Amino acid sequence: MTSRTLTRRAALGAVALTSALVLTACGGDGDGGAGAHGGHGASATPDASAGAHNAQDVAFAQGMIPHHQQALEMARLADGRASSARVKDLAARIEKAQDPEIRTMTGWLKSWGEDAPMAGMDHSQHSGMSGMAGMMSEADMTALKKAGGKDFDTRFLSLMVQHHQGAVEMAATEKRKGRSGAAKRMADAIVTAQNAEIREMKGLLGTG
Repeated sequence: MTSRTLTRRAALGAVALTSALVLTACGGDGDGGAGAHGGHGASATPDASAGAHNAQDVAFAQGMIPHHQQALEMARLADGRASSARVKDLAARIEKAQDPEIRTMTGWLKSWGEDAPMAGMDHSQHSGMSGMAGMMSEADMTALKKAGGKDFDTRFLSLMVQHHQGAVEMAATEKRKGRSGAAKRMADAIVTAQNAEIREMKGLLGTG
């Protein structure tokens, strides 16, 4: 074999080796990037995907988000209108509990590729969903907004009992028919917490 042939083979071998190293490096960077992105997403939203799910889980999240949003709208009225410190405290607790749940359920829907209800819906938009369990009508919300003092307290507690009962009903359906473990755990927490608040509100109304 001539020295010229040997030189050509050595050069080709070097090119092949260099190409392989470049491809390996690119592949490594790609995998590392994907892994880092996936890890970051998982750590930022550890329960966002809620695992395997079915149509009931989607319906639960899509229904409970606006249901919670209306509860927040009602709760935020209490600060400037309620006369009872206990009503104001209850409203603050409702807001503290349900606002994070809205964010969690919105994350599930996005990870599932499903539409999430819009944030910041006002009572006129919510009233279009008044057929949903426990949802207040536009007339209910208008009357609550105009009320003050003890009248507000009574209206708020009476309406919120109905609202919570609707949420418990929706959550019970999710517990029976849902597939997502995370969604069913949230449903269980809603049943427990809101049943307790129903008892509290009935006690404040004197109907417990």
